[in-house]
Amino acid sequence: MNAIDSLSHGQKQRLAFIDFSLQYFGQVSRQDLIKKFATGLAAATRDFASYKQLAPDNLTLVHQTKSYHRGQHFKAVFDHDPEVILHGLAKGFGDGLSQPLRPSEVCFDAVQLIHPNTEIIAALMRAIQNKQAIEVNYVSVSSGEKRRQIVPHALVNNGQRWHVRAYDRTHETFTDFVVTRIKHIQHCEQKTRATETADKDSNWQNMVELKLIPHPSLAHGEAIALDYQMENGSKLVQTRAALAGYLLRQWSVDCSVKHQITTGVCQLALANPEVLANIEHLAIVPGATTHR
Repeated sequence: MNAIDSLSHGQKQRLAFIDFSLQYFGQVSRQDLIKKFATGLAAATRDFASYKQLAPDNLTLVHQTKSYHRGQHFKAVFDHDPEVILHGLAKGFGDGLSQPLRPSEVCFDAVQLIHPNTEIIAALMRAIQNKQAIEVNYVSVSSGEKRRQIVPHALVNNGQRWHVRAYDRTHETFTDFVVTRIKHIQHCEQKTRATETADKDSNWQNMVELKLIPHPSLAHGEAIALDYQMENGSKLVQTRAALAGYLLRQWSVDCSVKHQITTGVCQLALANPEVLANIEHLAIVPGATTHR
């Protein structure tokens, strides 16, 4: 019998939380375990001892911080499904146990074609958590594979794929990198500079308001107003300037002058097009180029 199979469900939860924290944040303490599971100090100590028996090379106690740090030869004890992990990180991870959800036979979600590598996600999360610069082998559509130095500060789902928001040292600007196009990650010895942190990312910090309305070309716009629970014929959406372009593309919002897209692709229109001057990625926004 596998050593993990002999554990109770409660023990699996706590050990999986230790495993998850080491893999994705790089460290975990007994206080983290106590706070998460409302357990006692002695019980937390036993849990760390049990985890160390399963994977002795996975963690090292650092007395100065009173926490366990990820070992250089770390190998995850628990299997983590990438989609569950990413959505768990976005919403606050639960008990640490990450298993693919059993699909319903009567309720079907959208098909996911892109599945990020959990090791890449983990390395990005550790860099974000510790505010570290990293070197990545990144493959872009335009220039192929190149070595890049970046300083990541957030993971983002743009509706189709996961991106990492980061400072790009090559072009000296904040931008997005598609997670699945990162082939390899290595720690960078150069320290993060003050100009490379999230608080200096103006488009990330700047919030914009999008006013969405049913597309004027629709004969029965009320149907769309009902879909989006609009009030007085519109819906106001607050989002970061760095993410607004993705939202407008995902929901096929007509942003052209006088809403000229009448092919039926767009069921929504942007009622305050002046906001486009403050957002990124206009090239992907339906009709946005007509405002230039």
